[in-house]
Amino acid sequence: MYRIGELAKACGIKADTLRFYEKNGLIAPSIRSEAGYRLYSEADRRRLEFILRAKSVGFSLADIGELLDLDRNKASVTCQEVKAVADAKLDQVEAKIHELIRFRENLKALSAICCGGPRSAEHCAILETLESGETGSHEHHEHGA
Repeated sequence: MYRIGELAKACGIKADTLRFYEKNGLIAPSIRSEAGYRLYSEADRRRLEFILRAKSVGFSLADIGELLDLDRNKASVTCQEVKAVADAKLDQVEAKIHELIRFRENLKALSAICCGGPRSAEHCAILETLESGETGSHEHHEHGA
């Protein structure tokens, strides 16, 4: 049996992280000692390692809860159901990647229209574009010495 600090250390996390997972219903101590200490079993350790591995590949707490339920009932669920959870997360990641690529391209375009000079930003093309929403009407200006 592990106390909370021992289990956290064994899994490379802080006790507060373990408490957070408890608070969110992902794990619970097997028993409490007479002194009130949380005590965890080897099964609890394996569950925590499952949680940490799932978190490391991007699953949310809700996803992890669903995966834990599927794991707990794996005799009565199909691989198709488990794969659906992974595929849904993959779709979310792909959408986020496309959004980030769009952000990058828009930021590159904003950066390219600004001279980046040392003078006042009164006529800064970036600020003007963000104010007006028009990208093509700004001339690239140079600040003289």
